[in-house]
Amino acid sequence: MKKRKIEIMDTTLRDGEQTSGVSFSVSEKLSLAKLLLEELKVDRIEVASARVSDGELLAVKQITSWAKDNKYINKVEVLSFVDKGVSIDWMLEAGAKVQNLLTKGSLNHLTHQLKKTPTEHFEEIASVIALATQNGIETNVYLEDWSNGMRNSKYYVFQFLDFLATQPVKRILLPDTLGVLTHNETFDFVKAIVDKYPELHFDFHGHNDYDLSVANVMEALRAGCHGLHLTVNGMGERAGNAPLASVVAVINDFMPEIETGVKESALYKVSKLVSAFTGFGIPANKPIVGANVFTQTAGIHADGDSKNNLYFNDLLPERFGRKRQYALGKTSGKANIQKNLQELGLTLNNDELKKVTQRIIELGDKKERVTKDDLPYIISDVLDSEGYQSKAKITSYLLSHAKGLQPSAAVSVEIEGELYEEHAQGDGQFDAFMNALKRVYKTKQIELPKLIDYAVRIPPGSNSDALCETIITWDNQGKEYITRGLDSDQTVSAIKATEKMLNII
Repeated sequence: MKKRKIEIMDTTLRDGEQTSGVSFSVSEKLSLAKLLLEELKVDRIEVASARVSDGELLAVKQITSWAKDNKYINKVEVLSFVDKGVSIDWMLEAGAKVQNLLTKGSLNHLTHQLKKTPTEHFEEIASVIALATQNGIETNVYLEDWSNGMRNSKYYVFQFLDFLATQPVKRILLPDTLGVLTHNETFDFVKAIVDKYPELHFDFHGHNDYDLSVANVMEALRAGCHGLHLTVNGMGERAGNAPLASVVAVINDFMPEIETGVKESALYKVSKLVSAFTGFGIPANKPIVGANVFTQTAGIHADGDSKNNLYFNDLLPERFGRKRQYALGKTSGKANIQKNLQELGLTLNNDELKKVTQRIIELGDKKERVTKDDLPYIISDVLDSEGYQSKAKITSYLLSHAKGLQPSAAVSVEIEGELYEEHAQGDGQFDAFMNALKRVYKTKQIELPKLIDYAVRIPPGSNSDALCETIITWDNQGKEYITRGLDSDQTVSAIKATEKMLNII
């Protein structure tokens, strides 16, 4: 069976930027535009709204300059307005070649916002499309509030589509602007339009106000739409837009008659970059890209995974450049712990395993968050065995920070019974400490992992004058480790987290 190819238009840089508090810089927009088209392989990107700001104009200029050089210029789209050519002038200055013209897709919007008749609106639209064509700009048309238009003024929508069928328009874009559609309505509305205008190209643009965006996308595809508008991490106004990662996975797994050109293995990388640029955190339980979605917690699941992968499904983490993990907590069983021990290269007999399991359950009851990296320490504590004692110990340190002087640190480290001392300066107390530590390990010809994330917080259940938790993510030759330290002093808690890293490597 020949598959039907669907166009994916990513609108993270335009509609996704309407997320409250989110604004991309010029360089961030350019970096993401390149990544979306070259790495993720989406078909088109909507990068900005015309006339918004000088910064937006500069960003689009840089994107279109790069796109022209790399033959992507017809994949770069800009939201424009029915404004007697002002948007067209802006696009010409920006070097953009495709406009997504915003028009009124419901009689309610037309009557109360524009206060115009359909004929007046259509005449103005025709004028803008003609001007765009004269200037070599391709036109797609948004029917804003189309979903409510189909609900409450269907005759107007079809009158509008009859008009657009006479115009040099490449695509007609059908947005559920307020995120109000059910999946049944989506199918019925899209099918009615596709059946009536088989020669026209229709995109569906879903919002997630009722958490129905992915279901609505599936129904729009079943009804015959030709393209989808999605955003990375589901970013967008209010509850956001239909999320790119979830939609791509759903199409690949449940709609065998349809294909996209999106590269699944790049989804997670792009997701993390967008989150870093925006400060818009990814919920841990967010499908496909969340931190916890490929983490098994229940011991029975880990046991089943060891016995013919009983708890696996088609949504394998390797598809997205990720790896399955097994969480440790009060619902952990021996199988969960065995899985983590295997990754650490540790073995325990049945009696030892039983004791360690019980300790992890006790910590879970106290709402302690146990990680794989904590296992060697739990083992050492529970079994009181020299074989599991720390091989590296930070025995003492002196940190100094005075006005007008560069922060410095002196460090004493015991490594497998031998004592080493070094001192160094740095940009801060912890940076100086790490520089001294690097000198110690340089004498042993060992390169320490790179620090790639450093987060400080009050632990769950604590208050502002209690303990401080430092969580550090390390990259050791492509493999990430997360270690935690707990102390009343922020720098000391970071040093404790660092000591754990030394024993892991």
